[in-house]
Amino acid sequence: MSIKRDSRCDTRVLTPSRRDLLRGAGAVALAGAASGLPLFTLAKPAAGQARLKIGIIGAGRIGGALGELWVKAGHEVLLSSRHPENLKALADRLGPRARVGTPQQAAAFGEVILVSVPFGAFPQVGRDHADELHGKIVLDPGNPFPQRDGPMAEEARRKGTAIASLQYLRGVRLVRAFNTIPAGALRSEAHRRGERIAVPLASDDREAIEVAARLVRDAGFEPVLVGPLARSKGFDVGTAVFGRALTARELRQGLGITP
Repeated sequence: MSIKRDSRCDTRVLTPSRRDLLRGAGAVALAGAASGLPLFTLAKPAAGQARLKIGIIGAGRIGGALGELWVKAGHEVLLSSRHPENLKALADRLGPRARVGTPQQAAAFGEVILVSVPFGAFPQVGRDHADELHGKIVLDPGNPFPQRDGPMAEEARRKGTAIASLQYLRGVRLVRAFNTIPAGALRSEAHRRGERIAVPLASDDREAIEVAARLVRDAGFEPVLVGPLARSKGFDVGTAVFGRALTARELRQGLGITP
């Protein structure tokens, strides 16, 4: 694992190898669904995994809640927004593993990046931070709403949100994640007793989806791997599973997949 300094934000940036990112995570196998389309399945999580550096672009209701959960799980988090000064109280409350910065600093800091901004801002994020985001694992919880985001949202819904996101966030290792669960449930249902609330994941990158699954578990939820990005349209806005706090069993049933 190498460490470099980004002169633009004077932040030490950890540049991990794939082995470092997935230390102890195990291999990812492929399983067949009843539909005949491939599904990812996860190896069991291993103890002793190294903490990750996570950059959060947009630390609002979703980004702020996940940032808090990941700090409590032992990760280092840089919270950012257009007004980072408003995040200082949250970072102070979370302690030394949380810090505040600009979106550019978050993109440079993180080994993994959560882009939690209105979908209409995705093109600007992709343009402004292309260098910092290139080659990194990016978690995409964005949902397009035409009344807020305009015509681009209508196009994204037609083709599938993840496919549209890739057009704006070029060169990243995208994982569709955390877009279905209500923001309030991120706080109220994390680490609950019994069956955990599930988070569907989709990606074309097997290592990236393994890291995302680990972060879902660390946040207190159960990952359900749906398959490649094209299949994430099955849990986009307007689907039967969107906006609901479902267990893994209920989510798989709603998506029509087998464990």
